[in-house]
Amino acid sequence: MERTLIVGLGNPGAQYDKTRHNIGFTVLDAFAKEHQIDLTKNKFNAIYGTGEAAQQSCVLLKPQTFMNLSGRSLVPALAFYQIPIKKSHCHP
Repeated sequence: MERTLIVGLGNPGAQYDKTRHNIGFTVLDAFAKEHQIDLTKNKFNAIYGTGEAAQQSCVLLKPQTFMNLSGRSLVPALAFYQIPIKKSHCHP
């Protein structure tokens, strides 16, 4: 089954907790809770968890780098889980 990577962007450190800088973390935490996915693993310079949402296998990732360095977390996670990069087909 192909996996989907869902990333919540934010900045590490207590000074960013509950600020606009970490809205991506907040949204991902809510999504994880709703779908009963534990974000307790630590790898790829990130906190992450795996599970299922909407009958789709997914990896939820919270990079522990600053936002402008999030690729240092995303690229290894994509490679490890062999998740291809695709263009979105969503329309407004």
